Amino acid sequence: MTVPLVKKQNVTILGSTGSIGVNTLDVIARHGDRYALHALTANSDWETLAEQCATFSPKFAVLKQHEGVPALEERLLQAGCKTQVLSGKDSLCAVAAHEEVDVVMAAIVGGAGLEPTLSAVKAGKRLLLANKESLVMSGSLFMQSVEQAGVILLPIDSEHNAIYQCLANGAPDHAKGVRKILLTGSGGPFLRKPIESLAKVTPNEACAHPNWKMGRKISVDSASMMNKGLELIEASWLFSVNPRDIEVVIHPQSIVHSMVEYVDGSLVAQLGNPDMRTPIAHGLAWPDRIESGVPGLDFTDLVDMHFEAVDLNRYPCLALCQQVAGQAQSYAIALNAANEIAVQYFLDELIPFTDIPIIIESVLEQTSCEEAHTIENILALDEEAKHRALQKIRAR
Repeated sequence: MTVPLVKKQNVTILGSTGSIGVNTLDVIARHGDRYALHALTANSDWETLAEQCATFSPKFAVLKQHEGVPALEERLLQAGCKTQVLSGKDSLCAVAAHEEVDVVMAAIVGGAGLEPTLSAVKAGKRLLLANKESLVMSGSLFMQSVEQAGVILLPIDSEHNAIYQCLANGAPDHAKGVRKILLTGSGGPFLRKPIESLAKVTPNEACAHPNWKMGRKISVDSASMMNKGLELIEASWLFSVNPRDIEVVIHPQSIVHSMVEYVDGSLVAQLGNPDMRTPIAHGLAWPDRIESGVPGLDFTDLVDMHFEAVDLNRYPCLALCQQVAGQAQSYAIALNAANEIAVQYFLDELIPFTDIPIIIESVLEQTSCEEAHTIENILALDEEAKHRALQKIRAR
Protein backbone atom coordinates (compact mmCIF):
# COMPACT_ATOMS: atom_id res chain seq x y z
CA MET A 1 0.00 0.00 0.00
CA THR A 2 1.32 3.47 -0.92
CA VAL A 3 1.52 5.87 2.03
CA PRO A 4 0.09 9.28 1.02
CA LEU A 5 2.55 12.15 1.12
CA VAL A 6 2.01 14.65 3.92
CA LYS A 7 1.53 18.21 2.65
CA LYS A 8 4.44 20.40 3.63
CA GLN A 9 3.68 23.11 6.15
CA ASN A 10 4.63 26.61 5.00
CA VAL A 11 6.37 28.47 7.82
CA THR A 12 7.00 32.16 8.40
CA ILE A 13 9.63 32.98 11.04
CA LEU A 14 9.26 36.43 12.58
CA GLY A 15 12.75 37.17 13.89
CA SER A 16 14.76 34.53 12.06
CA THR A 17 18.19 36.01 12.90
CA GLY A 18 17.72 35.78 16.68
CA SER A 19 18.44 32.71 18.79
CA ILE A 20 14.90 31.30 18.51
CA GLY A 21 14.86 31.88 14.77
CA VAL A 22 18.23 30.22 14.27
CA ASN A 23 17.18 27.20 16.32
CA THR A 24 13.90 26.97 14.42
CA LEU A 25 15.81 26.82 11.14
CA ASP A 26 18.01 24.09 12.60
CA VAL A 27 14.95 21.94 13.40
CA ILE A 28 13.32 22.65 10.03
CA ALA A 29 16.52 21.71 8.22
CA ARG A 30 16.22 18.23 9.76
CA HIS A 31 12.72 17.80 8.33
CA GLY A 32 12.73 19.11 4.77
CA ASP A 33 9.95 16.66 3.92
CA ARG A 34 7.59 18.33 6.42
CA TYR A 35 8.32 22.07 6.27
CA ALA A 36 9.01 24.81 3.72
CA LEU A 37 10.00 28.40 4.44
CA HIS A 38 7.56 31.05 3.24
CA ALA A 39 9.25 34.08 4.83
CA LEU A 40 12.17 35.00 7.06
CA THR A 41 12.29 38.37 8.80
CA ALA A 42 14.78 40.48 10.73
CA ASN A 43 15.01 43.95 12.18
CA SER A 44 18.26 45.15 10.60
CA ASP A 45 20.70 42.20 10.40
CA TRP A 46 20.66 41.87 6.60
CA GLU A 47 23.91 39.87 6.46
CA THR A 48 22.61 36.98 8.57
CA LEU A 49 19.28 37.17 6.76
CA ALA A 50 21.10 36.91 3.41
CA GLU A 51 22.92 33.76 4.56
CA GLN A 52 19.65 32.22 5.71
CA CYS A 53 17.93 33.04 2.41
CA ALA A 54 20.79 31.51 0.42
CA THR A 55 20.43 28.30 2.45
CA PHE A 56 16.64 27.99 2.70
CA SER A 57 15.30 29.97 -0.30
CA PRO A 58 12.14 31.41 1.26
CA LYS A 59 9.71 33.27 -0.99
CA PHE A 60 10.14 36.47 1.02
CA ALA A 61 12.75 38.14 3.19
CA VAL A 62 11.60 41.12 5.26
CA LEU A 63 13.74 43.74 6.97
CA LYS A 64 11.87 46.03 9.33
CA GLN A 65 14.55 48.70 8.82
CA HIS A 66 14.66 49.72 5.16
CA GLU A 67 18.29 50.87 5.24
CA GLY A 68 19.65 47.36 4.73
CA VAL A 69 17.40 46.48 1.79
CA PRO A 70 19.75 47.51 -1.08
CA ALA A 71 22.66 45.54 0.40
CA LEU A 72 20.43 42.50 1.00
CA GLU A 73 19.07 42.60 -2.55
CA GLU A 74 22.59 42.88 -3.98
CA ARG A 75 23.86 39.96 -1.88
CA LEU A 76 20.93 37.75 -2.92
CA LEU A 77 21.42 38.69 -6.58
CA GLN A 78 25.08 37.68 -6.38
CA ALA A 79 24.08 34.37 -4.78
CA GLY A 80 21.48 33.66 -7.46
CA CYS A 81 18.75 33.58 -4.79
CA LYS A 82 15.25 34.44 -6.02
CA THR A 83 13.87 35.44 -2.62
CA GLN A 84 11.85 38.67 -2.85
CA VAL A 85 12.94 41.40 -0.43
CA LEU A 86 10.37 43.52 1.42
CA SER A 87 10.67 46.05 4.25
CA GLY A 88 8.70 47.78 6.97
CA LYS A 89 6.18 46.86 9.64
CA ASP A 90 3.35 46.39 7.14
CA SER A 91 5.39 43.77 5.29
CA LEU A 92 6.05 41.91 8.57
CA CYS A 93 2.32 41.78 9.15
CA ALA A 94 1.67 40.70 5.56
CA VAL A 95 4.02 37.68 5.60
CA ALA A 96 2.58 36.65 8.97
CA ALA A 97 -0.96 36.65 7.60
CA HIS A 98 -0.28 35.45 4.02
CA GLU A 99 -2.83 32.96 2.71
CA GLU A 100 -0.11 30.43 1.84
CA VAL A 101 1.26 30.33 5.39
CA ASP A 102 0.30 27.51 7.76
CA VAL A 103 2.57 28.16 10.76
CA VAL A 104 4.07 31.35 12.20
CA MET A 105 6.96 31.34 14.64
CA ALA A 106 6.62 34.62 16.57
CA ALA A 107 10.16 35.27 17.81
CA ILE A 108 10.61 39.05 17.49
CA VAL A 109 12.01 40.38 20.76
CA GLY A 110 10.05 43.01 22.65
CA GLY A 111 6.94 45.03 21.91
CA ALA A 112 7.90 45.25 18.24
CA GLY A 113 6.56 41.73 17.82
CA LEU A 114 3.02 42.53 18.93
CA GLU A 115 1.43 43.74 15.68
CA PRO A 116 2.79 41.06 13.30
CA THR A 117 1.96 38.38 15.88
CA LEU A 118 -1.61 39.64 16.15
CA SER A 119 -1.80 39.69 12.34
CA ALA A 120 -0.98 35.97 12.33
CA VAL A 121 -3.64 35.31 14.96
CA LYS A 122 -6.36 37.23 13.11
CA ALA A 123 -5.48 35.34 9.92
CA GLY A 124 -6.03 32.03 11.73
CA LYS A 125 -2.46 30.73 11.55
CA ARG A 126 -1.05 28.10 13.88
CA LEU A 127 1.00 30.30 16.19
CA LEU A 128 4.21 29.25 17.90
CA LEU A 129 4.60 31.99 20.49
CA ALA A 130 8.13 32.86 21.60
CA ASN A 131 7.39 36.58 22.01
CA LYS A 132 6.21 36.85 25.62
CA GLU A 133 5.78 40.62 25.36
CA SER A 134 2.74 40.16 23.10
CA LEU A 135 0.77 38.64 25.96
CA VAL A 136 2.28 40.89 28.62
CA MET A 137 1.20 43.98 26.67
CA SER A 138 -2.16 42.82 25.35
CA GLY A 139 -3.23 39.80 27.38
CA SER A 140 -7.02 40.20 27.21
CA LEU A 141 -7.13 41.46 23.62
CA PHE A 142 -4.65 38.80 22.48
CA MET A 143 -6.46 35.84 24.05
CA GLN A 144 -9.83 37.11 22.80
CA SER A 145 -8.38 37.27 19.29
CA VAL A 146 -7.02 33.71 19.62
CA GLU A 147 -10.42 32.43 20.72
CA GLN A 148 -12.34 34.30 18.03
CA ALA A 149 -10.04 33.06 15.25
CA GLY A 150 -9.96 29.48 16.58
CA VAL A 151 -6.16 29.56 16.50
CA ILE A 152 -3.93 26.76 17.76
CA LEU A 153 -1.58 28.61 20.13
CA LEU A 154 1.52 26.70 21.19
CA PRO A 155 3.92 28.31 23.69
CA ILE A 156 7.62 28.04 22.81
CA ASP A 157 9.32 29.60 25.85
CA SER A 158 10.84 26.56 27.55
CA GLU A 159 8.89 27.18 30.76
CA HIS A 160 5.49 27.68 29.14
CA ASN A 161 6.04 24.81 26.75
CA ALA A 162 6.86 22.65 29.78
CA ILE A 163 3.67 23.74 31.56
CA TYR A 164 1.66 23.03 28.40
CA GLN A 165 3.04 19.51 28.29
CA CYS A 166 2.43 19.00 32.01
CA LEU A 167 -1.20 20.10 31.51
CA ALA A 168 -1.95 16.94 29.47
CA ASN A 169 -0.27 18.42 26.36
CA GLY A 170 -3.15 20.78 25.61
CA ALA A 171 -6.01 18.32 26.14
CA PRO A 172 -9.51 19.73 26.83
CA ASP A 173 -10.06 20.80 30.46
CA HIS A 174 -6.27 20.68 30.82
CA ALA A 175 -6.24 22.98 33.85
CA LYS A 176 -8.77 20.93 35.83
CA GLY A 177 -7.59 20.09 39.34
CA VAL A 178 -4.50 22.33 39.26
CA ARG A 179 -3.35 23.67 42.63
CA LYS A 180 -0.48 25.77 41.36
CA ILE A 181 2.10 26.22 38.62
CA LEU A 182 5.79 26.30 39.45
CA LEU A 183 7.95 28.33 37.07
CA THR A 184 11.61 27.38 37.34
CA GLY A 185 14.46 29.81 36.70
CA SER A 186 18.20 29.38 36.86
CA GLY A 187 18.81 32.66 38.66
CA GLY A 188 21.10 33.77 35.84
CA PRO A 189 24.78 34.70 36.14
CA PHE A 190 24.39 36.70 39.37
CA LEU A 191 22.73 34.08 41.58
CA ARG A 192 25.71 33.90 43.96
CA LYS A 193 27.24 37.33 43.34
CA PRO A 194 27.17 39.71 46.33
CA ILE A 195 24.19 42.06 45.95
CA GLU A 196 26.31 45.10 46.81
CA SER A 197 28.53 44.41 43.79
CA LEU A 198 25.71 44.34 41.20
CA ALA A 199 25.96 48.09 40.54
CA LYS A 200 29.33 47.48 38.87
CA VAL A 201 28.54 44.50 36.65
CA THR A 202 29.10 44.91 32.91
CA PRO A 203 26.76 44.07 30.02
CA ASN A 204 29.02 41.19 29.02
CA GLU A 205 28.82 39.75 32.53
CA ALA A 206 25.03 40.09 32.52
CA CYS A 207 24.84 38.33 29.14
CA ALA A 208 27.01 35.39 30.22
CA HIS A 209 24.14 33.05 31.07
CA PRO A 210 25.40 29.81 32.63
CA ASN A 211 23.00 27.49 30.75
CA TRP A 212 21.30 29.15 27.76
CA LYS A 213 22.59 30.87 24.62
CA MET A 214 20.30 33.86 24.05
CA GLY A 215 20.22 37.37 22.62
CA ARG A 216 21.57 40.23 24.72
CA LYS A 217 18.27 41.79 25.73
CA ILE A 218 16.72 38.55 26.98
CA SER A 219 20.02 37.64 28.65
CA VAL A 220 19.90 40.84 30.72
CA ASP A 221 16.26 40.08 31.55
CA SER A 222 17.37 36.67 32.76
CA ALA A 223 20.10 38.22 34.91
CA SER A 224 17.55 40.53 36.57
CA MET A 225 14.84 37.81 36.55
CA MET A 226 12.58 40.27 34.74
CA ASN A 227 12.31 37.47 32.22
CA LYS A 228 10.75 35.22 34.87
CA GLY A 229 8.37 37.97 35.92
CA LEU A 230 7.19 38.49 32.35
CA GLU A 231 6.76 34.72 32.09
CA LEU A 232 4.59 34.77 35.21
CA ILE A 233 2.29 37.36 33.62
CA GLU A 234 2.28 35.45 30.33
CA ALA A 235 1.48 32.14 32.05
CA SER A 236 -1.52 33.63 33.83
CA TRP A 237 -3.00 34.56 30.43
CA LEU A 238 -1.98 31.41 28.57
CA PHE A 239 -3.38 29.00 31.12
CA SER A 240 -6.16 31.11 32.74
CA VAL A 241 -4.47 30.86 36.14
CA ASN A 242 -4.58 33.44 38.93
CA PRO A 243 -1.07 34.98 39.21
CA ARG A 244 -1.15 34.18 42.94
CA ASP A 245 -1.22 30.48 41.99
CA ILE A 246 2.06 30.73 40.07
CA GLU A 247 5.24 30.27 42.10
CA VAL A 248 8.76 31.04 40.87
CA VAL A 249 11.46 28.62 42.03
CA ILE A 250 15.22 28.87 41.51
CA HIS A 251 16.64 25.78 39.77
CA PRO A 252 20.25 26.53 38.73
CA GLN A 253 20.70 23.44 36.56
CA SER A 254 17.86 24.30 34.09
CA ILE A 255 16.92 20.62 33.72
CA VAL A 256 13.38 20.84 35.13
CA HIS A 257 11.78 23.45 32.90
CA SER A 258 8.60 23.89 34.97
CA MET A 259 6.11 21.91 37.05
CA VAL A 260 2.39 21.66 37.73
CA GLU A 261 1.04 20.65 41.13
CA TYR A 262 -2.44 19.11 41.27
CA VAL A 263 -4.92 19.14 44.16
CA ASP A 264 -4.36 15.43 44.84
CA GLY A 265 -0.69 16.08 45.59
CA SER A 266 0.66 14.92 42.23
CA LEU A 267 3.50 17.01 40.81
CA VAL A 268 4.11 16.73 37.06
CA ALA A 269 7.39 18.08 35.67
CA GLN A 270 8.92 18.37 32.20
CA LEU A 271 12.66 17.70 32.03
CA GLY A 272 15.23 18.02 29.30
CA ASN A 273 18.59 19.46 28.37
CA PRO A 274 18.61 23.28 28.20
CA ASP A 275 18.20 23.57 24.42
CA MET A 276 15.45 25.59 22.73
CA ARG A 277 15.20 23.10 19.88
CA THR A 278 13.13 20.83 22.16
CA PRO A 279 10.14 23.21 22.62
CA ILE A 280 10.49 24.39 19.01
CA ALA A 281 10.23 20.83 17.70
CA HIS A 282 7.27 20.21 20.01
CA GLY A 283 5.45 23.26 18.65
CA LEU A 284 6.20 22.54 15.02
CA ALA A 285 5.02 18.93 15.17
CA TRP A 286 2.23 19.04 17.79
CA PRO A 287 0.40 16.79 18.46
CA ASP A 288 3.09 14.55 16.93
CA ARG A 289 6.76 14.38 17.92
CA ILE A 290 9.81 14.85 15.72
CA GLU A 291 13.59 14.65 16.15
CA SER A 292 14.97 17.98 17.41
CA GLY A 293 18.71 17.32 17.40
CA VAL A 294 18.83 17.57 21.21
CA PRO A 295 20.50 14.65 23.03
CA GLY A 296 18.47 12.90 25.70
CA LEU A 297 19.18 13.27 29.39
CA ASP A 298 21.58 10.82 31.01
CA PHE A 299 20.21 10.55 34.54
CA THR A 300 23.42 8.92 35.76
CA ASP A 301 25.15 12.24 35.06
CA LEU A 302 22.64 14.31 37.05
CA VAL A 303 24.68 14.66 40.22
CA ASP A 304 22.62 17.54 41.64
CA MET A 305 19.04 18.76 41.19
CA HIS A 306 18.83 21.82 43.40
CA PHE A 307 15.83 24.09 44.10
CA GLU A 308 15.55 27.16 46.29
CA ALA A 309 13.27 30.12 47.01
CA VAL A 310 13.79 33.43 45.21
CA ASP A 311 15.46 36.28 47.10
CA LEU A 312 13.44 39.32 45.97
CA ASN A 313 16.08 41.67 47.39
CA ARG A 314 18.44 40.26 44.76
CA TYR A 315 15.77 40.33 42.04
CA PRO A 316 13.61 43.47 42.50
CA CYS A 317 12.43 43.26 38.87
CA LEU A 318 10.64 40.02 39.66
CA ALA A 319 8.99 41.67 42.68
CA LEU A 320 7.69 44.46 40.42
CA CYS A 321 6.22 41.89 38.03
CA GLN A 322 4.48 40.12 40.89
CA GLN A 323 2.95 43.44 41.95
CA VAL A 324 1.75 44.18 38.41
CA ALA A 325 0.38 40.70 37.59
CA GLY A 326 -3.41 40.67 37.66
CA GLN A 327 -3.72 44.46 37.73
CA ALA A 328 -4.99 46.72 34.94
CA GLN A 329 -3.28 46.19 31.57
CA SER A 330 -1.69 49.66 31.63
CA TYR A 331 0.71 48.56 34.38
CA ALA A 332 2.01 45.53 32.48
CA ILE A 333 2.44 47.67 29.36
CA ALA A 334 4.35 50.30 31.33
CA LEU A 335 6.52 47.71 33.07
CA ASN A 336 7.52 46.07 29.79
CA ALA A 337 8.15 49.38 28.00
CA ALA A 338 10.25 50.85 30.81
CA ASN A 339 12.29 47.66 31.01
CA GLU A 340 13.02 47.73 27.26
CA ILE A 341 14.37 51.27 27.52
CA ALA A 342 16.34 50.66 30.72
CA VAL A 343 17.92 47.43 29.43
CA GLN A 344 19.03 49.13 26.21
CA TYR A 345 20.65 51.96 28.16
CA PHE A 346 22.41 49.41 30.37
CA LEU A 347 23.64 47.51 27.30
CA ASP A 348 24.93 50.82 25.94
CA GLU A 349 26.79 51.29 29.27
CA LEU A 350 24.90 54.50 30.06
CA ILE A 351 23.31 53.32 33.32
CA PRO A 352 24.28 50.69 35.90
CA PHE A 353 22.50 47.34 36.09
CA THR A 354 20.90 48.28 39.43
CA ASP A 355 19.16 51.29 37.85
CA ILE A 356 16.92 49.04 35.76
CA PRO A 357 14.33 48.32 38.52
CA ILE A 358 14.56 51.91 39.80
CA ILE A 359 13.57 53.28 36.39
CA ILE A 360 10.77 50.73 36.00
CA GLU A 361 9.33 51.50 39.43
CA SER A 362 9.42 55.23 38.73
CA VAL A 363 7.45 54.75 35.50
CA LEU A 364 4.92 52.49 37.24
CA GLU A 365 4.34 55.17 39.88
CA GLN A 366 3.36 57.59 37.10
CA THR A 367 1.08 55.10 35.35
CA SER A 368 -2.69 55.40 35.70
CA CYS A 369 -4.98 52.41 36.14
CA GLU A 370 -6.38 51.75 32.67
CA GLU A 371 -7.52 48.77 30.64
CA ALA A 372 -6.40 48.57 27.00
CA HIS A 373 -9.06 47.30 24.62
CA THR A 374 -7.54 48.19 21.25
CA ILE A 375 -4.13 47.84 19.62
CA GLU A 376 -4.02 51.62 19.20
CA ASN A 377 -4.58 52.10 22.94
CA ILE A 378 -1.89 49.54 23.78
CA LEU A 379 0.69 51.15 21.50
CA ALA A 380 -0.11 54.62 22.85
CA LEU A 381 0.41 53.46 26.44
CA ASP A 382 3.64 51.75 25.37
CA GLU A 383 5.00 54.95 23.81
CA GLU A 384 3.97 57.02 26.83
CA ALA A 385 5.78 54.68 29.22
CA LYS A 386 8.93 54.65 27.07
CA HIS A 387 8.91 58.46 27.06
CA ARG A 388 8.66 58.52 30.86
CA ALA A 389 11.51 56.02 31.15
CA LEU A 390 13.70 58.20 28.95
CA GLN A 391 12.84 61.25 31.04
CA LYS A 392 13.81 59.40 34.22
CA ILE A 393 17.13 58.25 32.74
CA ARG A 394 18.04 61.71 31.47
CA ALA A 395 17.22 63.25 34.83
CA ARG A 396 19.56 60.94 36.73
